[in-house]
Amino acid sequence: MNSGGALPTSSPLFLHLFGGLFRWWYFRRGFHAVRVSKSGRPILPDGRPVIVYTNHPSWWDAALFVLIASRRFPDRRHFGPMDAAALERYGFMRKFGVFGIELNTRRGAATFLRTCRAILADQRTMLWITAEGQFTDPRLRPVRLRPGLAHLMRLVPEAAVVPLAIEYTFWDERYPEALFRFGPAFVPAQEEQAVRGDVAAWQHLLEARLEEAMDGLAAESIRRDASLFEPLMRGAVGVGGIYDFWRQIVALITGRPFQREHGKPES
Repeated sequence: MNSGGALPTSSPLFLHLFGGLFRWWYFRRGFHAVRVSKSGRPILPDGRPVIVYTNHPSWWDAALFVLIASRRFPDRRHFGPMDAAALERYGFMRKFGVFGIELNTRRGAATFLRTCRAILADQRTMLWITAEGQFTDPRLRPVRLRPGLAHLMRLVPEAAVVPLAIEYTFWDERYPEALFRFGPAFVPAQEEQAVRGDVAAWQHLLEARLEEAMDGLAAESIRRDASLFEPLMRGAVGVGGIYDFWRQIVALITGRPFQREHGKPES
């Protein structure tokens, strides 16, 4: 576990390698597609470190962060906290910026703040936080976040803060869709004076802006319209196995084109 104050390990090479592994092995085999909402492409201010905070619907979230970071933000150094006990089981994740935190202890909270401040002292860094702190259904309202992020905003008001909504759902295929949508970036130091330095007010603001992004993503997910999203990658299609093999034989015999997708093929 990081003792706080020192910068955790973050290897761009490992991020690139594991980003490729997650893309080609895990996500392509496990998902029909990974999609980012066209309504939520963050514009990050130059010369500032970035905090991305998210809801936490699934085990897949950490892998999704690696995929997004390696594909969309390759020029930044990426970090993220994780339950220290869980990190013991996934120790390889330390290679690309994951650091352990003791949950529900004063020492863990203090370590979180010290380590995050050290990370965010570099304007090239990007910190990824599952701010709900535990697996939570994305439909649960109101959104409730752990208070550590609100305290961090008070300590590092010059960082850019970006809410990120995540959802996993099934549409027309056997395999699920991984959907995400960024909310607008904001800088705490540039917010209304009444909010600055007030942890309770920051907590309310963070929860409201993440909930807004989650509601927007839920509305797009319900529409089941792939054109609302930009595909970060496409993965598995079809039923697979003997069934798809038999359909290919039938298509060959009848001279009809073989369509692996259950739904309408995407361009």
